[in-house]
Formats: sequence, C-alpha cells, structure tokens
Amino acid sequence: MGPARRRDALRLRGGGSPPLLRLFPGRLSAFPLFLLALLLGFASLLWLQLSCSGEGPSPGGQHRGVPRQPCPPPAPLQPPEEEPSWGPHRLALLVPFRERFEELLAFVPYMHRFLSKKRIRHHIFILNQVDHFRFNRASLINVGFLESGNDTDYIAMHDVDLLPLNEHLDYSFPEAGPFHVASPELHPLYHYKTYVGGILLLTKQHYELCNGMSNRFWGWGREDDEFYRRIKGAGLQVRRPSGITTGYETFQHLHDPAWRKRDQKRIAAQKQEQFKVDREGGLNNVRYRIESRTDLSVAGAPCTVLNVLLDCDTDETPWCTFG
Repeated sequence: MGPARRRDALRLRGGGSPPLLRLFPGRLSAFPLFLLALLLGFASLLWLQLSCSGEGPSPGGQHRGVPRQPCPPPAPLQPPEEEPSWGPHRLALLVPFRERFEELLAFVPYMHRFLSKKRIRHHIFILNQVDHFRFNRASLINVGFLESGNDTDYIAMHDVDLLPLNEHLDYSFPEAGPFHVASPELHPLYHYKTYVGGILLLTKQHYELCNGMSNRFWGWGREDDEFYRRIKGAGLQVRRPSGITTGYETFQHLHDPAWRKRDQKRIAAQKQEQFKVDREGGLNNVRYRIESRTDLSVAGAPCTVLNVLLDCDTDETPWCTFG
C-alpha cells in the first residue's frame, strides 16, 4: 500500500492526530502544548465561577427553584475577640426550619461569608422543629431567642430561603428600633406596607418589650402581621433600608412552590383567629423541649442546630394538628 493510501486508511479508521491538536499547524513543540493546558485550565475555572451560586443574581433575575451549587467558600473569617473593627455587638441569626436541607446547605455558608465580610460578629441557630405538629415559625423564633445565650445582644428573624444579594444591606445593631431588612420595596414577593417578614432585626431588649411573637400561629402565614401590631403596641417604629437601588433583585428567593407546597390549610376557628392580636401569649408561655443541641460546620461555616419539640394545647389551638 502506498503512502497516500495509508494516510487515507488512517483517516477512515479515525486515526491520526486528535481533532484539538489539528488546530495547531505543523509539528507541536512543548510551548504550544503548555499554552493549550493553560487555556483549558482557565476555561475550567471560568465555567466553575459562572455555574455556581456566587453573590449576585443571574441574568434571569431572581431565583425561584432549587438553589444552584454554591461556590467553594473561602476560609471562614473568625474575628479575634479583641478586634475593635468588628464592633462590640453580636448577632443571633435565628432560622426557623423544617426539612429544607438543600436550602440549608446553601444558606449557612452564604450567610456566614456575607456577615463576616461586613465584620458582624454572629452565631447561626437552626431551629429545627421535630415534633408532629404543624410548623410554627413564631414559636421557633421564641425558642431561638431563649436558647441563644447571653453572648448575643440582638437577633435576626431570618427565613432560610432568602439570601441577601446586595452587600450594602445593613445587618448592624438596630439600636433605634426594629430594622426590616427585607422591606416591601425589596422583597421579591411581598409588597404591602405593614409587611415585616423575611428578615427582621431587633435588639433583645426590644423583642422582650413585645413579649416575642404569638404562639397561636400553626401552619403558614399571618404571624408576621400579628407581630407588626405588637411592635406598634410597644411604641416602636419599624425602620427600613434606604439607598438600595437593586429593587426586587436585592434578594435571592430559593423557594419553589411547584414542588414544596406551603401548609396554608385553615382548620376550625383558625380563619377568624388568624386576624386577632394575641395580647397574652408569647415569650412568657412558649412550651417546648430541646431534644438535642449540635454544633456543626457546613462548608466551613459554623452553626448550631437545635432540634425543637414544641407543645400544643389542642383545647386552646386545635388547628396545631393536621387532623
């Protein structure tokens, strides 16, 4: 077989140089191969950066599905105890939680990095409801307040499915009164003027002045509206962010209602009761037991998981069960 026929046979069998190497003319030396390896490495890093969930919104705007894979976090920032640039206050980040583990894995490292960059001393508390009653966000926040310890002097009532994207959002000590980070002008879903849900900061003194939140709200919704009335009744003024220009893209909302249904069922007299102000209950009568308390790290970010067993008086609030 002649040389020309041998070359044709190699091409038919797929032989010869790999397609990528054919982009380079003539015989390859070591330098072009080294250059090619560098280009491939750079392309891989760029793809990783674009495909993971950094700290800004994607071109499509707010996120409503399962969170993207978080970027590998840098080494967590741990402030020295005597470092004055971090300030004297310490935040207890209270996260009511039940069975949203994919959101939790994104939330803890993200918030730890976000707050550390802002030099805010903080501790994240995951308040995991493990009883068989309906979810009670307000009672879990009461429990988190009572269990957060004396080394924290203010709290953030923080939904696990809401991540701040704008680094100018203020999480500092709210000395002047409750500070609503997820204000109606910025929250991707809720825009009425009395809304105080999502992310709300209060000093511990102000939270006690309100007697915490009502324990009567089992299932989803309305506990924040009742707490707004408590804030006003305590003579406090809700403050909100100013100078934030990112609008409804200020936060990443991880919740996907298509596959995670909210418990919006109204049972017995719950439909009428949900609009009333609870003038007796709150921090003073929340009934619970801590099944376990575990300190752990999520992608290098520290947090404490409290497995909480709430109790319910079915004569007082029969809608706490699914029956």
